[in-house]
Amino acid sequence: MPTSELARQSFDLIVGAPRFITAPLFRRRHLRWGATDDEVGGEMPGDGLVSDPSFVTTRAITIDAPPDDVWPWIAQIGFGRAGFYSYDLLDNAGRPSADRVLDEFRSPEVGDWIPMAAKVNETTAFKVRAFDTGSWMLWEKPHSTWAWRLTPLAGGRTRLVTRLKDRYDWTAPGLAIVSVVLFEFGDYPMMRKLLLGIRTRAEALARSERIPV
Repeated sequence: MPTSELARQSFDLIVGAPRFITAPLFRRRHLRWGATDDEVGGEMPGDGLVSDPSFVTTRAITIDAPPDDVWPWIAQIGFGRAGFYSYDLLDNAGRPSADRVLDEFRSPEVGDWIPMAAKVNETTAFKVRAFDTGSWMLWEKPHSTWAWRLTPLAGGRTRLVTRLKDRYDWTAPGLAIVSVVLFEFGDYPMMRKLLLGIRTRAEALARSERIPV
């Protein structure tokens, strides 16, 4: 990794560190970052798949780009794919997240792996459960779901809502403790940056498409 890239990623992490450290103190607020009451209370794909979830978030962001320009950035998320548009030093082994749409991930299929780490199995990766291109997508793994919904707004904008559900599996205490640490401390700052990263990329794509040829 070039020194300049390492410095940039390190700086991002240092700036974001207070959000990791204080996340449990603001749990009620960060579990619904950006979302309205209707969005928090509304239905999302896969809501009934995780029984008695330990951790539930509903977060949202408005993007000045149509759903067709937002969808590709969601479809290509994952370790070894486009990354997470977040803290690359933590969640993408230092590899910069993609700032362009990658052709190989434009057409997801049910059953595709969405890896969260280099090792890919049912514990470390989601699978695409179902989707409607440009509208919604649902990822699933044991004890967890991750849903995305894109709603078109006036003026060519998009409302992006995402919901994560996870049940801590205390039959495997070591794995449960890791989950608690990751979700209670790491999920909010990383998801916040991920959503902002999607917005930046989608809006840049939309602007480029508006430029006359």
